[in-house]
Amino acid sequence: MNTQSRTSVSARRPDAMRLCVRCLFAGAALATAVVASFAYLQLDLGRLVTPDAARELTGFFLSFFPPAVSSSYLAKVGSASLETLAVSAVGTSLAAAFGLALALPASGRYGKATLRCTRFLLNLLRSVPELVWAALMVLAAGLGPFAGTLALAAHTSGVLGRLFAEALENAPPVPARALVETGAAPAVAFLYGTLPEVLPQLLSYTLYRWEINIRMAAILGFVGAGGLGQMLYFELSLLHQAQACTLIIAMLVLAAIVDAASAAVRNRLTGA
Repeated sequence: MNTQSRTSVSARRPDAMRLCVRCLFAGAALATAVVASFAYLQLDLGRLVTPDAARELTGFFLSFFPPAVSSSYLAKVGSASLETLAVSAVGTSLAAAFGLALALPASGRYGKATLRCTRFLLNLLRSVPELVWAALMVLAAGLGPFAGTLALAAHTSGVLGRLFAEALENAPPVPARALVETGAAPAVAFLYGTLPEVLPQLLSYTLYRWEINIRMAAILGFVGAGGLGQMLYFELSLLHQAQACTLIIAMLVLAAIVDAASAAVRNRLTGA
């Protein structure tokens, strides 16, 4: 090894040592935070591994089987599944429309002041969880799927609006610029120059959020937003474990079907 190589290796050693010291301090701080959290919350995880706890947990899970499979109850579950699917689909569609409308100013197309205001609105929409939106919408619109649809639309508009804005910012400017230079209006240049470039990405984002909203639509029923979640809350409140098991299975099947269909469409759009 020549002198220059030895010098460069020697110069890198202090940097590596400083990095290792930082890692040790970070690890120690994280471990301290975890231990302090356990102490503050007074968690006794040892109670979960006692024989009594094992028997109680086993008995609790076994009480859910066999699931309720009567034809009348399955018909109710099917109707609630369609309601959950409709809530997620309509909520996601509204969110995609509002998100695209907000993404245009959020991408900086109408000045910095409009950009800051719109991004603040998008941050506000997505910072409030869906369950909080659902609780607010239930108070405003009453119990039922309408409140769930509005809650999903509000939160997802913030998420999709930010994603759409980033996609528009990163879109190649050459096609739209060429159309403007030939005399096309800015709206026409956007529709025929920018939008076709980012449309597969926008659709992919929308389908991915729909997958998430299927699960969330089922959960929103716990605050009265309709669908499978509302039925599950009702059955669990009455300690009807067999009926609750059927609803949980329906949620899993519905989520699996939508995940598979959405993934197939997204792979087709992206060419994967």
